[in-house]
Amino acid sequence: MAIYIIPIILIVLFIYCFVKKVNAYEHFINGAKDAVDLCINTFPYLVAIFCAVELFKISGLSQALANLVAPAFRFLGIPSELVDFLVIRPFSGSGSMAMLSDLYSTYGVDSYVSRCASVIVSCTDTVFYIIPIYFSTVKIKKLKGIIPLALLSTFIGSIIACLICRFI
Repeated sequence: MAIYIIPIILIVLFIYCFVKKVNAYEHFINGAKDAVDLCINTFPYLVAIFCAVELFKISGLSQALANLVAPAFRFLGIPSELVDFLVIRPFSGSGSMAMLSDLYSTYGVDSYVSRCASVIVSCTDTVFYIIPIYFSTVKIKKLKGIIPLALLSTFIGSIIACLICRFI
């Protein structure tokens, strides 16, 4: 049944456009032009974020930060094996997915550590990737309060994820 959802949506959309006498092709082309502009405008932000993430990992700052926060994470019920993972998650989606794969191979997919990491990936996002991309498109420059709030939400989501996994 799921394979029919997209064709049904497209058929309904075409019928709607026909009934309302809307030129769907012209609107599609205008949307594609806007998408190209969006890609060109956000590309510098993407490059900056990717460079910053790589520098953060290569410089050893991620490991130093992980060592610094490990005792607090253990107190909150977050396994110490996830400290490095939680430090990288707000910065890099692909980096955290690679670490998730390593956790699976090291601890097994049914372990407490892997279950916590899986739920954390599902309930958090890459804050330092999402915020610059989204806010650069709407020209918002004042991110002072947004980033700490997003990081706090990510941290609280991670704690709750580990608590849920502990009882499952």
